[in-house]
Amino acid sequence: MSESNTTDFTNPSTFILLGIPGLEAAHVWISIPFCAMYTTAILGNFTILFIVKREPSLHSPMFYFLFMLAITDLVMSTSTLPKMLSIFWFNSREISFSACLTQMYFVHSFSEMESGILVAMAFDRYVAICHPLRHSTILINSLVAKIGLAVVLRSVILTLPYPFLARRLPYCRTNIIPNTYCAHLAVVKLACADIRISSYYGVFDLFSVIGVDVFSITVSYTQILRAIFHLPTKDARLKTFGTCVSHLCAIFALYIPIFFFSLTQRFGHNVPLYLHILFTSVYQVVPPVLHPMIYGVRTKQIRGRLLQLFTHKET
Repeated sequence: MSESNTTDFTNPSTFILLGIPGLEAAHVWISIPFCAMYTTAILGNFTILFIVKREPSLHSPMFYFLFMLAITDLVMSTSTLPKMLSIFWFNSREISFSACLTQMYFVHSFSEMESGILVAMAFDRYVAICHPLRHSTILINSLVAKIGLAVVLRSVILTLPYPFLARRLPYCRTNIIPNTYCAHLAVVKLACADIRISSYYGVFDLFSVIGVDVFSITVSYTQILRAIFHLPTKDARLKTFGTCVSHLCAIFALYIPIFFFSLTQRFGHNVPLYLHILFTSVYQVVPPVLHPMIYGVRTKQIRGRLLQLFTHKET
């Protein structure tokens, strides 16, 4: 009896994504804010790319990094949201094994890439505030390109083990993933083998990448705040700190959800599954939505260019 009802899922051809278990009846309604946020993220980040590319005055290190951040946000949200919406709208739950591993890789890789870009932006703020007279000589285009390449290579290399670790496991229980996308732990938990290596590597990756990045940003801002407090007037201190507000908001938008998501995934056993899945799904789209808004509102050059575009005024 048990043998007849057991399917061999070793290297399964497809996985089944359930969406948000327990809220299936509300999938259509849930899709409305997700679709709105995804549309906003696409429009916002493409606007940032268009403005930075078109405006010569924005061809500087901070905006080069912002350009990279916009590309990363577009890829990260597009890796999960279209499939998520197809589940909500058309009940299209199947995803091939290879597509699932590819999605897993892109989600983790570009999340780490985004973290690395925020570190690069923190370094830019550090140089601009602590060494303002040397900013243009330190952050030359060749150094910016090397930093960008280092961020990309680190993310690409360190996330390679995720799909390989998942592929080598035997899946003999089920191919049903109670999630809206193929997260690493959500997939390997379906295996009928010891997954400690995968779990340990996930923890190692989290702390070696995100932990190091948070430490680097903390060191940068310690030096920045020290320089700000040594400024002679309150107005000068506020004006200088104001140049960091957009970056700080972007940091909080990324890191707070990452740590909450990672901790609840491993230790939040009392958190209802549907709340956990809903939160992780929201995480995929919130930073890409917030970053263009943050920089569009807080950055004078981008705000001015946006006003010119909407009022059809020539520069």
